Amino acid sequence: MNVANAMTPRDSLVTAVVPGTREDVLDRLQDNEFSSVPVVNDDSGEFRGLVSRERLMAEPDENQLALLVEEVESVASDAPVGTAVAVVNSTGQRRVPVVDDGDLAGIVTVTDLVRGVANDDVAADATAAELMTERVNTTFQGTPLTVAERELAYAGEAYGLVLDDSARPAGMLTEVDVLDAARIVEGEESTGDAIADEDDDWKWEGIKAVGARYLPTRNVELPAEPVAEFMTDSLVTVGRSKPATEIARLFVTEDIEQAPVVSGDEVVGVVRDTDLLDALV
Repeated sequence: MNVANAMTPRDSLVTAVVPGTREDVLDRLQDNEFSSVPVVNDDSGEFRGLVSRERLMAEPDENQLALLVEEVESVASDAPVGTAVAVVNSTGQRRVPVVDDGDLAGIVTVTDLVRGVANDDVAADATAAELMTERVNTTFQGTPLTVAERELAYAGEAYGLVLDDSARPAGMLTEVDVLDAARIVEGEESTGDAIADEDDDWKWEGIKAVGARYLPTRNVELPAEPVAEFMTDSLVTVGRSKPATEIARLFVTEDIEQAPVVSGDEVVGVVRDTDLLDALV
């Protein structure tokens, strides 16, 4: 399968053009919940790069879009999907621009690639046991969300398997769950009446999700209620012998990015959407 078979084509993309301003991109990021937006020249359509939330928040005083654009690795539409997988694995990009002769042809995302596995577009004979990692990130259901967020950030993971009082799996906390609970101060947005003072123990520079990453914002306030109030409690698990294609279908239908791997009543690992990409190479 080639990249062209998996990508989202140019005419279906949300893009920004130069010349432009940071507000143009910020609006698109907020409206569509994207991690980044591709940027093209207004006159020629030539691909210039990506503008991410990270760059916008790291340089809040820069208004010129052309100065916020970042060069990133891209792939050609006729390249095998393994080329896009290699870019994801080497750079951590979850959105890889597809560029032909200098022009933006589309974007291929981790979700696009997982959908390729789900649709049997490639041979994917691997099982959960072969793809999973045995290291499972966890948190306790009674942990304050403010503390659990730091646990995710320090672990460098986008999820935490939530354990109950008996150390049994009770749900999953993802960075999406955290951000759904966050009140963010940036631009027009407001956190309401309560903004952290400089001396508050739980105040930090801020978080913002990009795929599986944390990115700085101006200020973020999280509620201190326990994780159990914010986690996804409908936990989706897979067995060790589950084929990659079936796992991919589950990820697509359930709109999830990871699932614990179980053997009997025990959690033995976790398989993530990026792990499924190994079935493409």
